[in-house]
Amino acid sequence: MTMPDLEHALDALTGRVASLRAARAAYPSDLAPTLDAALAELDTAAELLAAAREELRKAPKRAPGRKDGGQRELKLLRQVFRAFPVPVIVLDGGGVVRRINPETSRMLGSPDGYLVGRSFPLLVDVSRRAAFRSHLTSVLQTGQPAAFETRLAHQGRTHTVQLALTRLTMPGEPQQMVAAVALPTEVQLPEPGARRPEQSDGALLLAAARRQDLLTRMGRLLLDEEALLRPVVLQRAARLLASEWADWVLADMVRDGVPRRAVVAAPKNHPLGGLVRQVESAEPAGSQLVLQVLERGSGVVLEMVDDDALLGFCADGPLLTAMGAGSVLCVPIGHSDGALTLVRAHDRPPFALADLAVMQEVGVQMGLAVRAQSSFQSRSLAADALSASVAPRNLPDVPGFEAAAVYHPGASVGAEFYDVFPVSGGWGFALGGAAGKGEEAASVSAMVRGGLRVLSVWESDPDLVMRKVNEALTTQGTGMFVMAAAGFVTGREIRLSSAGHHPAALLQPDGGVRFAAGGGVPLGISPEAETRVETLTIAPGETLLLYSEGLISSRNEHGEPYGEERLADALSRCAGQAPSTVVKAVEADRHAFSGGQVWDEIVVFALRCV
Repeated sequence: MTMPDLEHALDALTGRVASLRAARAAYPSDLAPTLDAALAELDTAAELLAAAREELRKAPKRAPGRKDGGQRELKLLRQVFRAFPVPVIVLDGGGVVRRINPETSRMLGSPDGYLVGRSFPLLVDVSRRAAFRSHLTSVLQTGQPAAFETRLAHQGRTHTVQLALTRLTMPGEPQQMVAAVALPTEVQLPEPGARRPEQSDGALLLAAARRQDLLTRMGRLLLDEEALLRPVVLQRAARLLASEWADWVLADMVRDGVPRRAVVAAPKNHPLGGLVRQVESAEPAGSQLVLQVLERGSGVVLEMVDDDALLGFCADGPLLTAMGAGSVLCVPIGHSDGALTLVRAHDRPPFALADLAVMQEVGVQMGLAVRAQSSFQSRSLAADALSASVAPRNLPDVPGFEAAAVYHPGASVGAEFYDVFPVSGGWGFALGGAAGKGEEAASVSAMVRGGLRVLSVWESDPDLVMRKVNEALTTQGTGMFVMAAAGFVTGREIRLSSAGHHPAALLQPDGGVRFAAGGGVPLGISPEAETRVETLTIAPGETLLLYSEGLISSRNEHGEPYGEERLADALSRCAGQAPSTVVKAVEADRHAFSGGQVWDEIVVFALRCV
């Protein structure tokens, strides 16, 4: 074939291509004839390419810089390929896209050239990928064309297409290629030059608004009180993301230096067992994607999954294949405390860089919430431990007496304590509290309580015990002082020592109430303790009551304090009743007086002689 003949043939091919385009526009539903004609033109183009190659072989070598006829013809063929009226993709032997014409880009909704270098089988429906690979191999080996129906999914669009494969030998390529023609059978091709819907101004504004709304909702969800009280941060965040942003949401947290799967949120149409269990049991340490994100501390977005093994494997093979993944996004949780992975199927729009930016912020918020919850729990446990250190779980039996107490925590970790313990030759009790709130005040109260209990084993006088505890407290230099009262019970006698504490109340069987001396200087103020000591003889039926500052200082809506006078009135109505009834009645009266408000800790301790 001479060069003029080749040029004439190419001109004719260009004209027939234009006719095909016009026919396709005039009869969009009549696809079969168009497909047959397109295949015939592809065969013609292949023959022309072969003829051009032979001409190039025969032609003498030309000086550098001069354009020969073969280059002109190749340029013309490329123009014909771009102008072809049907979607055409040129694949290499491995199924990687080497060329793609504009019609294919318009059909799939991707930018020109975006798919070049990517694996075409990943566009094929998961259930039909194996069949596609078999057809591709057969065409390459036998040279016989193949045509079959399959589904393509990309950029949120799904097309059922008639796919035709033809072996193609291209000049300058050492290996044989395959030309694939894809004609949709269920969707109408967009008009040439039409703007992609996802690029419209309205759609972009809506997408930005949705991302902002997600951040707002996520912030409210993670700042909710329940997120601090219970370990629900990851579960709630995953459910929110799975409801709108992804088909699968996986949260992996680093524990003992190894990522562990913590949460899996699956599509609603997946039963709890089966694939969901496999995803839950898969080890994230085997995921290249998770390890990469944790190592680098930055997120990754894959608009197209080109390696199905990135998330590891399950019993059914690569996890991403089993999940039908089309697009994947993975970001760190906190400062590489974990990794958040989102997976979208082929029939949904892929994740974009804007989504990556939003999810990076979501990961930061989740990390802060997880750390806050962990810190809150640690402090809560510490507070519980401190509370346990200043109040006994159960009161022991004191021979000849009945004892009961009520303890009501305040708005923060407090410092009130009470205790009943054995002493040299009998039993002892103590009640008091450091002036202050928080963990430091509670620890000082615990130290005083422990000191009173330990020293009482060797000392027979509560006042001597109080003085030694005062000496230890001032030596420690805590800067805090403690109001306390301690008493030793011997028979029916109670020897009381008070260091700045409220006076004890004595409820008599006839309802009369009188108060002990109380007073003194709180512990920890001066190395020389100034206490008040007295000895009380308790008759059968009489009840000794000790109480905290929080009870007396409780106020009503008018700002009036509860006070000792109201306490006496409440006690007089409890004459002859058991200590457990007395303490509950006092607490109920205070509750009614203050409208249920509690600011400071309340301790009421009663000891009744029987």
